[in-house]
Amino acid sequence: MHEKTHNSFSEEVRGDLIIVRGVYIHSATFGVSGQCDVLEFHRQDSGVTLTGREGQWMPFPVEYKRGISKSNDVDRLQLCAQAMCLEEMLCCNIDEGALFYGKTRRREHVTFTQELRDKVIAMSREMHDLYKRGYTPVVKKRKACMSCSLKDICLPELARGKSVSAYLLSNLEDEV
Repeated sequence: MHEKTHNSFSEEVRGDLIIVRGVYIHSATFGVSGQCDVLEFHRQDSGVTLTGREGQWMPFPVEYKRGISKSNDVDRLQLCAQAMCLEEMLCCNIDEGALFYGKTRRREHVTFTQELRDKVIAMSREMHDLYKRGYTPVVKKRKACMSCSLKDICLPELARGKSVSAYLLSNLEDEV
């Protein structure tokens, strides 16, 4: 599903709509970076100027998900974090975006409320605090892990074993 969305050389123009894919984003303020699956620019007077384009364009991030809408905020938080990165990069305010769910083939409109933004800030601070302390949270392997794009980094199958320190100690003892 993400094959087309991560093609960063792809751009479509449909009248007052520009669609770009695989846009790399970052925020120095929050210390995060990532990639937007799809970034739409809608012609709008309150938007930003785009190089080589006439008029003003409002960024509208769209994140693609395989399954269905979740009862928790994880997908909405990810999308809001993308919008906050784009706001910093483009010096604008982005009020909304969308989540596209592959199983239902429907978009879910997301408004970037202050509450959602505050949660993104809190999670960013928590992530950096964990990193500074050198602490890696324990992974709870779930069925969803098998379709996660980070499973090769996270390695949830290792969670069933011993702690990292026990694993390292046992392997170091074998070498000595």
